[in-house]
Amino acid sequence: MERRTFLRTAVIGSSAAAFGGTLWRGAAFAAPAQPAPGPYGALQPANANGILLPSGFTSRIIARSGQTVAGTSYTWHSAPDGGATFADGTGWIYVSNAEVSSGSGGASAVRFNSAGTVTSASRILSGTNNNCAGGQTPWNTWLSCEEVSRGFVYETDPWGVNAAVQRPALGRFKHEAAAADADHGYIYLTEDESDGRFYRFRPTTWGNLSSGTLQALVAGTGTSGPVTWANVPDPDGSPTLTRYQVSGAKVFNGGEGCFYAAGTCWFTTKGDNRVWAYDANSSSLSLAYDDSLVTSGTAPLTGVDNVTRSGSGDLYVAEDGGNMEICLITPAGTIAPFLRISGQSGSEITGPAFSPDGRRLYFSSQRGTSGSSSGGITYEVTGPFRS
Repeated sequence: MERRTFLRTAVIGSSAAAFGGTLWRGAAFAAPAQPAPGPYGALQPANANGILLPSGFTSRIIARSGQTVAGTSYTWHSAPDGGATFADGTGWIYVSNAEVSSGSGGASAVRFNSAGTVTSASRILSGTNNNCAGGQTPWNTWLSCEEVSRGFVYETDPWGVNAAVQRPALGRFKHEAAAADADHGYIYLTEDESDGRFYRFRPTTWGNLSSGTLQALVAGTGTSGPVTWANVPDPDGSPTLTRYQVSGAKVFNGGEGCFYAAGTCWFTTKGDNRVWAYDANSSSLSLAYDDSLVTSGTAPLTGVDNVTRSGSGDLYVAEDGGNMEICLITPAGTIAPFLRISGQSGSEITGPAFSPDGRRLYFSSQRGTSGSSSGGITYEVTGPFRS
């Protein structure tokens, strides 16, 4: 989404938070993450791509907006945003959304062989608007989300074989991201509004998103504790928008990234620079990070946006603004910058996703050095990631 400035108006609730889920080993009850040295050490000077990385890590450019992807005949889309990877035989696919309006949005895919060489690239979704983030499903489809009022979710085939399918049952609102919870049978959804809600969708049949029940999270005014869910009466959002249909639904200030693993769904809110943890096993909510609760020094993470997770349980949170960093939150509750992009202050970092083997991290600078949607750059970082 375009860069915005937000005033902090929310009253901070309890600072104690249970991270929840088996991912956060040894941190069942802990305060939100605090700054500490990262597991990979200090950032080194910017490399030839303008990226500051820890020692032992390297980067390369995969694609640039408006230019042909090397080794293919496909022109990469403008404003690359949310992304995910999918195993493809001995190789993999990286899918990336295009946050472009006027029916020029959609998504593209880049295919890699087992050595990481690009073998092809193609369009997999066209004719949509402001496809911001999304999420992958356990049945290997990509949920591409429209960040417009009463926007749709499109279920998309990363291989481009099957036509994308509009999924109105997941609600029509200003969609941001989605995360599939196969353990409990839900798709979690964030809403990019200053008074947005956090939703979950239960398909009538798991694996088929054509019908089901949309619900909104209901909770008190604090930042931690048990929550309940209530059905959204009219997922179509007309004439009453979905976020106003459930009495007592908790308000989230600018829902952004969303990622599920090991019983917990993490999601971010940009208006208050928070990373939330929803424990699906106990149906409770807590804070994994809040920049206003950093107790010493300067908060390392601001402008929170897309989020992903490595095999070690580390969370990688991209910044829209801030210092143009991807910050790493460890299971021990520490946070530090993992990388920084220099010379691109008019952009934002989008689409972080690990290759299926966990050895490569993909992400984009949505507007690159130009500050324009036509200047997007998609990167790959390789190195000794913790497993």
